[in-house]
Amino acid sequence: MNRRRQAADPPDRRNVLVRSARPPDLTLRYGDDASQVADVHLPSPQDAQRSGIGGRALLALFLHGGFWRAQYGREHTAPLAEALAGAGFAVCAPEYRRSGQPGGGWPGTFDDVAAAVDRLPGLVRAAAGRLIESERMVLAGHSAGGHLALWAASRHRLPSGSPWRLAEPMPGCGVVALAAVCDLVACYELRLGQRAAEALMGGGPQQLPDRYAAADPAGLVPTGMPVRLVHGTADDRVPHAMSADYAARSRAAGDLATECTLLPGTGHFDVIDPLSDAWGNVEHAFRSACPPG
Repeated sequence: MNRRRQAADPPDRRNVLVRSARPPDLTLRYGDDASQVADVHLPSPQDAQRSGIGGRALLALFLHGGFWRAQYGREHTAPLAEALAGAGFAVCAPEYRRSGQPGGGWPGTFDDVAAAVDRLPGLVRAAAGRLIESERMVLAGHSAGGHLALWAASRHRLPSGSPWRLAEPMPGCGVVALAAVCDLVACYELRLGQRAAEALMGGGPQQLPDRYAAADPAGLVPTGMPVRLVHGTADDRVPHAMSADYAARSRAAGDLATECTLLPGTGHFDVIDPLSDAWGNVEHAFRSACPPG
């Protein structure tokens, strides 16, 4: 599923982080904090008709990356959101409190992500009306946002006393994890993102084992949902072995609908760049992740 988008010049690998895109159609609030907002890109009715989903848009809730740090926000997801909207998806990109902000890190980042996943689908559907399919969605993210998407999809695996626990898997939901930090303990041990896991969690796994047990998707399989992992072998930020290892662990736990696509020569930001060679694989992952209606 390798399809190239034409551009005048080959895009720089980081160019997508600052590339302009059309403004969101909606900005919604899911809580009282300044960071508890989300941008929504909607497809045109014509694009929704071409989506192959019965003329109604499938909701994609996309969590941005940036190693959970305050200096990285949802703005850099706009090119991806615009491209997915053109492919017939309704894309909701939440902001959340991050390390270095008041209330960010443990537990505020997880509070926000759980609230966003629980509240925003209903808010988006109420605002957009019949344009959006009411039953299914794709929960997705890139890099640290991929970690958060996998974690949010695994909340039914949390202990009964956890404030984030769900009683059962989210119905009609699939997961797309792009260059994801699938293993939080490994992230700490490898000191990825200048010790980003330590900043997020407030320490290491030996010091805070209960926190890591509640926040690490590698230990919360099976999800009971279709999962699509896409990772480039030239990723210099998050090792592609993380996605391969997560997929193997997930399938061994019973998640036979987990698939991992490793893309030779693809970098960390290529998987969120609609102008990259990776984009056809990414769009395919979004289309194939959601259970049939």
